[in-house]
Amino acid sequence: MSLASWVEAQVVRRREGRAWHVFAAILRIFLGFALLPAGLKKVLGEPFTDPGNVGPFHEFLHAFHATGAFYPFIGATQVLVALLLMSQRFAFVGALVMLPIVTAILVFCWSTAVYPTATVVTLMWLGTVFLILWDIERWRPVFEATPRTDQEGARSGPRVSAGERVCTPIWERAGLAIFVVYLALVALSGRVYRPRGLELHEPMFWALPALLLFVVAALVLDLRARGRSRREAP
Repeated sequence: MSLASWVEAQVVRRREGRAWHVFAAILRIFLGFALLPAGLKKVLGEPFTDPGNVGPFHEFLHAFHATGAFYPFIGATQVLVALLLMSQRFAFVGALVMLPIVTAILVFCWSTAVYPTATVVTLMWLGTVFLILWDIERWRPVFEATPRTDQEGARSGPRVSAGERVCTPIWERAGLAIFVVYLALVALSGRVYRPRGLELHEPMFWALPALLLFVVAALVLDLRARGRSRREAP
C-alpha cells in the first residue's frame, strides 16, 4: 500500500466517527479567525508592526507596508480565505488557498528567527495540512493516472460525508456569525485590535475570547440535533 493510500484509508476510518468531524469544523473556524485580524489590518492600510521596531522581521514588514496596492490585496486575500474557512461549506477551497499563504509566512518567520510567532504559524500550517488531508477524496484522483473503478473505491472504504456526522448548517452559521460579529466589533472600535499582553482594561481583550461562545453554542446545538435525529430514527 502506498503512503497516499494509507493516508486515505486513515481519513476514511476517522470519518466514520463523529468527534473528528467536530474537530475539523472547529479547526476551520479557528484558522479562519487567525487570518482575519491580519488581513483586515492590511485591507485598512494599517502597519503590521510599530514603526520604531527594527530587525529583519520588522524591516521586511515596513517595506511590505510600503508596497502600495499589493499590501491591501494580500489582506483582502486573507480575509477571503478566512470567510471560506469559516463558512464550512467552502472550507476545502479556503484550505487550498491558505496553504501557500501560511507556508510563505512560516518560512519567513523561521528565517527571521521570530520563534514565538513561528511556532504559532507552524501550528496553523499543520492545521491547514490536516484540513486538506481531511478532504483527500476530493483531490487525490487528480494525481492518479487512471480513475479508480467503483470496485476499487469500495475496497478503500466507505465514503461518509460530513453532513452525516455533524449538523453542517449549525457550524456554517457559527463560523459566519463569528466573521460578522468580529467585523462589527472592528467597526465599533474603529481599529483592528491585537492583544499585546494581559490588557484587562481593554474591552476588545474580553470580546475576542467571548467569540468562542459561538463555537460552544454550535457544539451544544449540534449535540442536540444529533440526539434528536437518533430518537427519530426508525
